[in-house]
Amino acid sequence: MPRFSDADLGVESAAPGDARAGDVQAARSPRDGSSIAIPTQDGETIEIPATRSSMSGTSAMMHHLSLGPSTRDRRGSRNSFGTSLPIPRSPRMSRSSRLSRASRPSVISKDIMASQVQDLSPEKVAAVKNMAFAFDIDGVLVHGNNYIQEGRDVLKMLNGDNELGITFPYILLTNGGGKTEQARTEQLSQILDQQVHLDQFIQSHTPMQALSEYYDNVLVCGGEGYKIRDVAEQYGFKNVIHPKDIIAWDRTISPQGLFSEEDKAHAKPRDFSKFKFDAILCFAESWDQMTDFQIINDLLMSEDGYLLTRTKTPKTHKHIPIYFSQGDLLCPTEHKGPPRLHLGAFRLGVEAMYKATSGNDLERVLYGKPERATYIYADEVMADWMEDLHGEKKLPKNIYMVGDNPASDIVGGNMYGWNTCLVRTGVFQGGDNDEENPANFGVFKNVKEAVWTAIRKELGDDFKFKWDPKLNPVTGGSSQSAIE
Repeated sequence: MPRFSDADLGVESAAPGDARAGDVQAARSPRDGSSIAIPTQDGETIEIPATRSSMSGTSAMMHHLSLGPSTRDRRGSRNSFGTSLPIPRSPRMSRSSRLSRASRPSVISKDIMASQVQDLSPEKVAAVKNMAFAFDIDGVLVHGNNYIQEGRDVLKMLNGDNELGITFPYILLTNGGGKTEQARTEQLSQILDQQVHLDQFIQSHTPMQALSEYYDNVLVCGGEGYKIRDVAEQYGFKNVIHPKDIIAWDRTISPQGLFSEEDKAHAKPRDFSKFKFDAILCFAESWDQMTDFQIINDLLMSEDGYLLTRTKTPKTHKHIPIYFSQGDLLCPTEHKGPPRLHLGAFRLGVEAMYKATSGNDLERVLYGKPERATYIYADEVMADWMEDLHGEKKLPKNIYMVGDNPASDIVGGNMYGWNTCLVRTGVFQGGDNDEENPANFGVFKNVKEAVWTAIRKELGDDFKFKWDPKLNPVTGGSSQSAIE
């Protein structure tokens, strides 16, 4: 399956799609700013060269790429961007166990019956095991906390409600975030009325857990309340500082900042004048932008990551590293009007303020779709999920990305060699296809139409998207005596 080429990246790379190669030279490492080799198989992380510029979007060219990157423009402008994105070598810091099947007789009987049906249809079973789906979430399966009915229908069918009673491989690959993977999968399971497992779920900041091997003292921003602290601590960061911790220490640091009684109860102040920040991590959109803007800019303009200091050489100053979990400008929500501004808008604000303050473009690193590192990580998760489902750890030949955002879902899938399906239930509301980032498999009314079309292409037009509880595996017809 085609992947990014070495010429596209402008750096030496491993075999396309090989997330475990150990002889590739990364660009600048976040560990020490030098050029180092990607860790070998014994290492805990792998460093992937970034496919987006590390420079601020405030200059004309990078501004265009940040807001609406097209496959054509990105291919024409990429070169050695001088940074790398570490991702975990293992898809999970501690892999969760799949929930055991219920021991109800009807479930056991269905599994036995499905196994017999699958034995009679080896070609279709082989086709199922050689295809997989990667779904964006917001605008494809849900709108905020509201489900999209076609999303529910699709997951039910993929989870076994089909003529073979077989589970199709799929993962959820979202640029959303702001809470732990456990909390998000539990929320999605409830909304979609289908079990979403940790082992098939990736949100924008999931691969950023690898950064805990590089930085000890981090400012972590974004999300509601203090949930983002739980995320960072679960990832293994040693000293996680929330912006409200800093306000609790010095209320004057953010004159327009919000600080409630709840904040007072949960904040963890300390003497931050003696605390050295190693990096800034923006995991999700800000709920108190003025506070986050102020503290982030203070640290970017500081001497070596110490608050209350100011660089004396802003023109030549090297600020501490800052990472954003993704770059999407827009995100569909429950709002009935156009999509709402997302983390990408906050990032542009940070860039503009730093440019105005220092006179320099901000150097920053973006994770999330359409970054190649996200897709390499997705390969690992998908291969592990294939092993859980079908006992063989390998990537299917035919992978379908279903998304609503041409600038992330589609451009990333196109460049990684996946079959891309663009749906009209989220960001995209255009014509026959997106002009800058056309979906290579097609544009569809909704996720159900996209999935049904893909499965018919791989398994044939006669495939039935419903399990018959009265099916007689011997005759191929219904049996009234079959257990429902």
